[in-house]
Amino acid sequence: MTHTILITGASSGIGEVTAKYFSQKGWNVAATMRSPHKAGDWAKAPNVMVSYLDVTKEDTIAAAIQETVDRFGAINVLVNNAGYGLNGPLEGISTQQLAQQFQTNVLGLAAVIQHVLPTMRGQKDGTIINISSIGGRIAFPLSSAYHATKFAVEGLSESLRFELKPHNIRVKLIEPGGIKTDFMTRSLQWATHTAYEPGVSNMIEMTANLNNNLPGPEGVAAVIYQAAIDRTDKLRYTAQPGPYLLMKQLLPDSLWRTVVGMSLNAHARTQVPESHRQPDRFPQ
Repeated sequence: MTHTILITGASSGIGEVTAKYFSQKGWNVAATMRSPHKAGDWAKAPNVMVSYLDVTKEDTIAAAIQETVDRFGAINVLVNNAGYGLNGPLEGISTQQLAQQFQTNVLGLAAVIQHVLPTMRGQKDGTIINISSIGGRIAFPLSSAYHATKFAVEGLSESLRFELKPHNIRVKLIEPGGIKTDFMTRSLQWATHTAYEPGVSNMIEMTANLNNNLPGPEGVAAVIYQAAIDRTDKLRYTAQPGPYLLMKQLLPDSLWRTVVGMSLNAHARTQVPESHRQPDRFPQ
């Protein structure tokens, strides 16, 4: 029997590479995205269907799921990949920016799960794979909004696996480290605030430089495939995590904080004049 996978955010990066990977493995692939016209030639394969899906619009979620079932007859695996990063000091992030980050990375993910569950329960089988991050286990400076969403995805997934087990539906978390995709360039948003300079500028520059030296997403796609075919109750799968998870486990907290804080050391050396700071306020 040919299995079917539905992937959100499949127009680029991890989502696109994963869609190609599963297609080449002979799976039926529902590659969903906000811009279907951006799909490459790989999407013309007979076992691939491209659908419009915006995780912030529930009508598009319902339509894409129904289209997938109509075309392929089932959804065996869901990969919740759609998302983006919002970085910068919390004081510089507006309420609207913060709400949009959660709407996409958490509420949108939850909405897709809610809409796919009736199909999986009817099949009495399924696997839900949520793309988290090592940033769902450990936190770095100037990423509080993004980390909050990934910590939320981790908690949601850990709880969800218990309530879905009686329905023979497995829940998996994929935790990539730094991966070279447009996530860290085109898709990454930065909020700024002069009181946190030069730390913010240093981090923006460091992130841009770091992306050029990161591994590609192909290894993550292979881990997603292993999670998809793993019928055990294993929850977490790291994918090209880099050294940080191990360092966090092994180093005393004081030393870990020192290592992480090195990226912002310039802030301690070069304080922004008080006259140049934005007034203290809650974001509107």
